[in-house]
Amino acid sequence: MNLKNPARQAPITTADKIFETMQHEIVEGEILAGSKISEPELAKKYQVSRSTLREALNRLEKCHLIERKANVGSRVVECSVQGLLEIYQVREALEGMACRLAAQNMQDDEIAELQQVLNAHGNEQQLKDGIAYYQEEGDLDFHYRVILGSHNEQLIKILCGELYHLVRMYRCQFGMNSPRATRAYDEHKAIMYAIADRDGELAEMLMRRHIAASRKNIENKLEKESE
Repeated sequence: MNLKNPARQAPITTADKIFETMQHEIVEGEILAGSKISEPELAKKYQVSRSTLREALNRLEKCHLIERKANVGSRVVECSVQGLLEIYQVREALEGMACRLAAQNMQDDEIAELQQVLNAHGNEQQLKDGIAYYQEEGDLDFHYRVILGSHNEQLIKILCGELYHLVRMYRCQFGMNSPRATRAYDEHKAIMYAIADRDGELAEMLMRRHIAASRKNIENKLEKESE
């Protein structure tokens, strides 16, 4: 089963490799949210020049994973509840649009690969047990595949580029375990069927409801933790 997107390329330059390494470490919490970025320490850690490191840091800033402030320097972004909810509002609107376009524009082989992705997810033991629904990044991520299927370059740039890893960072920080695991998977299947039926209106509605339900689940979880 080939689930690779030929448009994605392996890192070529040293800056590419540092960017991808730091991106992964920030998303997974290995580099802590809110921590200060020390260029001398990082250049030493990765054994690269300061100029190469700065190139990687500039790209991380464009992905909203680090932020620079005057007289403060660079820091990894902090995951706030408000920031999380705002991202979900953006996703609900833009991914709903992407889903409508996917129903119009996805090729038959792309839809078949989307089905393969869901089949692979369905075989994960944690999902079978209803504990968690974790998706690997990129081509093995259902949402990523749907967005690519929109064939809209601007949506892909925003959702698969600028916001994608920030969304994954929030998912990791706030936890993947969810009482919605099985239901979320079933919602993905319903979205896929709507896309396969070329029903853009239904596909958009289902995607918007799916993301709104995920946001509500997070809100409920945070309310219980604060009690």
